[in-house]
Amino acid sequence: MKTPSTMKNQSARGAEKYFGGIAAEAEEEPPGKAALLALEEEPPSTGAQRRHFFGHIPDNLWNDWKWHFRHRITTVDELARYIPLTAEEQYRLKLVTVKYPLAITPYYLSLIDPADPRDPIRQQAVPSFNEIALAGIGTEDPLEERRDSVVPGLVHRYPDRVLMVLTDICPMLCRHCTRKREWRNGGWVRTTAQVEAMLDYIRKHKTVRDVIISGGDPLTLSTQHLESVISRLRQIEHVEIIRIGSRFPVVLPQRIDSELCAMLSKYGPIWLNTHFNHYRELTPEAAAACDRLVRSGVPVNNQSVLLRGINDSVEIQTKLCQGLLKIKVRPYYLFQCDEVEGTEHLRTPVETGLKIIEGMRGYTSGLAVPTFVIDLPQGGGKVPVQPNYILGQTDDELLVRNYRSHLYRCHNPRTRAKTKPAPVAEPVKVAVAAKKEGIRDANRLSLRS
Repeated sequence: MKTPSTMKNQSARGAEKYFGGIAAEAEEEPPGKAALLALEEEPPSTGAQRRHFFGHIPDNLWNDWKWHFRHRITTVDELARYIPLTAEEQYRLKLVTVKYPLAITPYYLSLIDPADPRDPIRQQAVPSFNEIALAGIGTEDPLEERRDSVVPGLVHRYPDRVLMVLTDICPMLCRHCTRKREWRNGGWVRTTAQVEAMLDYIRKHKTVRDVIISGGDPLTLSTQHLESVISRLRQIEHVEIIRIGSRFPVVLPQRIDSELCAMLSKYGPIWLNTHFNHYRELTPEAAAACDRLVRSGVPVNNQSVLLRGINDSVEIQTKLCQGLLKIKVRPYYLFQCDEVEGTEHLRTPVETGLKIIEGMRGYTSGLAVPTFVIDLPQGGGKVPVQPNYILGQTDDELLVRNYRSHLYRCHNPRTRAKTKPAPVAEPVKVAVAAKKEGIRDANRLSLRS
């Protein structure tokens, strides 16, 4: 296998040859088309894929998360044993992994349909040449976490909460990762002194009531190591809530074992935010992991990222979110993909997210509809973005459309109501109302008696 220095030289020589057509490759198919086709023809089952890839692995090893972690697929040569790759594809991917490494757990690899280059699980885990072809778009740290770090590893952006980044190690390197910049730094874990500096800052700032433990993935740490941090946080009186951000329930659910759950149950309230992006990730193993967490008193929320060709349709998001509720996981956020260097090929227009939320609202339970959020660049924080349902407004009333585009006039109370509110109008469709009233501007309809 070629050394990193050789690969860097090849990257320089090969970039000019391959970059020309790669940007167009990202636009060959409109957003969502591949994902919609996936609904029509289901790939092989998880069990079948496990038997195909790892049939020789006994159950006692397959159920051991440490075995999976030790046997992660981390090179293109290893990957080619499981997924058909031409010599040219292998060459391209090796160029990518010089800058953006590769790591996939055997469990998550077993979810991939090897016959489908556009498989939504594959696109989250397997490198794409677009990562370097479009590398000039985006920035390394779009959320400016470094700027808001008050001590190494502790981000304090919002008044009442802080983010503790304990490690940059993950079981899988997701291709859309916000902290992709850390991959080239190798695996690191915060030292005892660094963790103590974070805890000391939290102790001194009594406005901090919510602590998010993140990474990398903090569950890569041993249960004992994680407990040493959580137990000391629990000793700080003004810390009310502890949250853990982890993708282990998705990419390696075997990690959610009885030892971990027993430890977490001692220090509640603890919430776990995980990261399912596609309904095919909702396997029996993932469902069992989430069930163990919930039974241990740890509620589970989901934070999806909107990804081109992976989950960018109403149908896929609905199936995902309804499936999450079935396994006791609350759909929490749907994130617009951050402006991270090396992820442009996976980003969608904001309008795509708005159409998804609008297409879900009213057609499934409100519990299944996440909040669509943009985490603003330059550290601006999270901002919810929703379809516009208020079409017009006066001092006294609102003109509001519902999920079926019917219009309703709603009384808008003032600070001190002086008159009896007018009765709410019966619903009418926008087009019918406009034609009947001879009105082109729907906002004017709210002003008519």
